[in-house]
Amino acid sequence: MGKFLMRWFVSALSIYITARLFQNVYVADFATAMIAAVILGGANMVIKPIVFLLTLPINILTLGLFTFVINGIVLKLSAAFVSGFVVSGFLGAILAAVVLSIVHMILSGLLGIEKD
Repeated sequence: MGKFLMRWFVSALSIYITARLFQNVYVADFATAMIAAVILGGANMVIKPIVFLLTLPINILTLGLFTFVINGIVLKLSAAFVSGFVVSGFLGAILAAVVLSIVHMILSGLLGIEKD
């Protein structure tokens, strides 16, 4: 349970930091970032694998670069479900997803959170 809470905190903090670094992402407050982390985590578990499978031929042709587009779509879709969490623009969503991944990776490394 402690590991789950730590991962949730890191995800929320990553969203919050990304919003502060990136103009295309707005998060009202840290509580909103925590809600957004839950929604984004659920979308990554449910929606992302389905979209990834449906776009597998495109992903293969682009040597995996289309994954960035998928991440942007999932981020923008998640923002649509959380009041106070806004991702503006499609290109902005793709770039924000990249920044979010980098921030999450750095925070996870600093806090010693391993991915199972």
